[in-house]
Amino acid sequence: METVIGAGGGGLVSESSAEIYVLYMDPDRRSEGIGSQILEVLTDQQRAFGAKEQWVSVAKGNALGIPFYEKKGFVFDSEEVENEHNEVPVLRYKRRLEGNTSSYFQFLDM
Repeated sequence: METVIGAGGGGLVSESSAEIYVLYMDPDRRSEGIGSQILEVLTDQQRAFGAKEQWVSVAKGNALGIPFYEKKGFVFDSEEVENEHNEVPVLRYKRRLEGNTSSYFQFLDM
C-alpha cells in the first residue's frame, strides 16, 4: 500500500504570475526535503508555462511555513484578510522565477 506523504498544487493567475495554492506535508516526514522537492516541481511547471514571479499565502503565525518559504527566496509583500470568515490574516509572499525547468521535465519522465 502506498502512502501519501505530501501534496502540492498551483497555477497561473496571469500570463506571467503564478500562485502556490497548497503545499502539505505529513508532519512525521518533515525535514526530509520532500516539501522542497514538491515546491521545485511546481515552480518548474509554472516557469515552463511562462511564469516570471510566484506568489504564496501563508497564515500569519505559521511557524513552519513562513521560514520554509523565506528560505526558498520568497519575500514578504503584504498582510491580508482573504474574506470576512477568515479570522487569521494571511501573509502574502512572492519571488522572482529564473532558471530552467529541468526538474519538472524529469518528473514527467517518471
